[in-house]
Amino acid sequence: MAGEVQDARHGAALSPDGLVDASMVWLAGATFHMGSDDHYPEEAPVHPVRVDGFWIDRFPVTNRDFARFVEDTGHVTVAEQVPSPADYPLLDPHLLVAGSLVFSPPEAQPGPAAWDQWWRFVEGADWRHPKGPGSSLEGLEDHPVVHVAFADAQAYARWCHKALPTEAEWEYAARGGLDRAPFAWGNELVPGGIHRANTWQGAFPVENLAEDGFAGTSPVDAFPANGFGLHDMIGNVWEWTDDWYQPRHDPPAARPCCVPHNPRGGSEAGSRHADILGAALPRKVLKGGSHLCAPNYCQRYRPAARSPQTIDTASGHIGFRCVRRGPKQETK
Repeated sequence: MAGEVQDARHGAALSPDGLVDASMVWLAGATFHMGSDDHYPEEAPVHPVRVDGFWIDRFPVTNRDFARFVEDTGHVTVAEQVPSPADYPLLDPHLLVAGSLVFSPPEAQPGPAAWDQWWRFVEGADWRHPKGPGSSLEGLEDHPVVHVAFADAQAYARWCHKALPTEAEWEYAARGGLDRAPFAWGNELVPGGIHRANTWQGAFPVENLAEDGFAGTSPVDAFPANGFGLHDMIGNVWEWTDDWYQPRHDPPAARPCCVPHNPRGGSEAGSRHADILGAALPRKVLKGGSHLCAPNYCQRYRPAARSPQTIDTASGHIGFRCVRRGPKQETK
């Protein structure tokens, strides 16, 4: 390569024009154990999976990155568009406006399953205005872009000749070589009292102690890289993958002959789930947890953790990163 190849897993990718892309890391193909039997039921069962080698972004896509994409293409995000009444048959069409979900902590501790008490749909909230009209990206240029729906992440990936990772690729990358470890850095959430990711400390959603230094999103390089040289695979923002959601992993008994190779998720039809607005939109898998994940509410700051998300949804804690598949290339 133009420069040094650090080892079999690390290096710099080549962009389609043949230039070195130091923003990506090469991960050699390997077999690892995907999932967890010790946490949420949708993560089970633990099973061996093999993935081929691929390049992956060192960091989530930042506001600076996304701004270049929008400037070059004129892309209008889902949050900036008025939704179609056909997608939300139970909602008054007059309430369909452009906007996105913004975290708004309640004054008192809510009861269980009360997510609508801390998420507020804000008209005019989008990637440029993360808190709604009047907010801006000033000082957030190197924070992960948020308020991006699946189609927005997919459009960005195509623009830079990349793709969104599969769930298996993403989880393998997040583990950083620590197979079966509960966290991306080992067996403890806060080893030695040092925070390794941007998560929530305190009683979510009313008490944010920000012991990790951040009450909201953080710069994508604010925390140490994992064993593969990748930053922010855990915490900060959830990340879109390209897999349709299914409630559990396929049990190994369904494939007794071999280890699944480059597996994909469920079907689009099987991922659909009707919501309170009457929509039954398909759902993709989110990975990694976010700065809103807390021990008392959402312990999903782990590689095995996963969450379903409808493809139309944008919020202040969902972002993404990209991959590039194919054989490793090197310059002379």
